Amino acid sequence: MRLLIAVLALVLAPVAGLAAEPAPAEVMVLGVVHMSNPGKDLHNLEVDDVLAPRRQGEIRAVTAALAKFRPTKVAVEWPADTVAERYPKYLAGALAPSRNEVVQLGFRLAKTAGARGVFGIDVDGDFPYEAVKTFADAHGEAGVLAAQGAAVDSFLANEQAILAAKGVAAALRNLNDPARLAGDNAFYRTTLRIGAGKDQPGADLLTAWYHRNFLICANLVQLAAPGDRVVAIYGSGHAFLLRQCVKETPG
Repeated sequence: MRLLIAVLALVLAPVAGLAAEPAPAEVMVLGVVHMSNPGKDLHNLEVDDVLAPRRQGEIRAVTAALAKFRPTKVAVEWPADTVAERYPKYLAGALAPSRNEVVQLGFRLAKTAGARGVFGIDVDGDFPYEAVKTFADAHGEAGVLAAQGAAVDSFLANEQAILAAKGVAAALRNLNDPARLAGDNAFYRTTLRIGAGKDQPGADLLTAWYHRNFLICANLVQLAAPGDRVVAIYGSGHAFLLRQCVKETPG
């Protein structure tokens, strides 16, 4: 019996010593509006002053709720060097007041949750919309773009009303509805109708858009180590593709 126990111990020892599978990284992608109204998108939501007391209270409530996810890292839509310069100033109370969502949500969340840091993962990219519009105007396809633009304007008007009546949390919930994000992405897919033969400006725009988002996602994937809990805060137009990329990436 002693011999059998000894043999079993030798056989089972390597199994017991095997390293456990690394814990997967968990990623929350939060689509947001641009709170400082930079006006850089084709269609823009006008946000009232988020430094006003009412909005500050709403934003504190949002970040307190997000902190329950216990993020270890926060990823934001700024270049890495900009974040590296400004986040330490924010922690030291030396950063000038900013309406930007990176500061209002990203920096505040990281500090509230005790995350290990904020990381800029943004990448510049081309968005050759003018070529799409020129082709559409010249080939009787202007109505395609007009219909898409009208749909976006209608959504923004509804989002504006929700923000005004119900506050930041309600606006973010509406903005991050999966069906709505899919509709956002459909706008870019619609551009595939703009083109013919070897002249495909719609496909070129879509390719450029996907290229930028995959570069952003590459930065996000490389940031997320096993066991990390990452909150990625990005303009809502990016949210569909970033969520898809995260879901389809092993680990």
